[in-house]
Amino acid sequence: MADEAELKLDDEKVTDALRLVIDPELGYNIVDLGLVYAVLVNDGGVVNIVMTTTTRGCPATNYLKEGARDAAWSVPGVEFVDVTLTYEPPWSPEKMSSGAKEHLGIADSGGW
Repeated sequence: MADEAELKLDDEKVTDALRLVIDPELGYNIVDLGLVYAVLVNDGGVVNIVMTTTTRGCPATNYLKEGARDAAWSVPGVEFVDVTLTYEPPWSPEKMSSGAKEHLGIADSGGW
């Protein structure tokens, strides 16, 4: 029998699932690119995701939003997913993980 910790839905499980969503232009996952600002898991399996895109006119916006929604739905215990797109604060390369920066050949020296 699965232990209770395995069954408990939390933001970490949803965040891990979001790592399966790959930005088609940058070729890296949306979490480590810094596009996911918040993952909130509420009572009843309701998940709220706040995310952005690298630019306001990003042609992959719908793809990324739908990918985030579908990835969250794949987590056991999720009953409803709401994905909110925001541009505040604006995305910048500073938000990327060091692994994403390395993948894209960006120096991790700051000064953006």
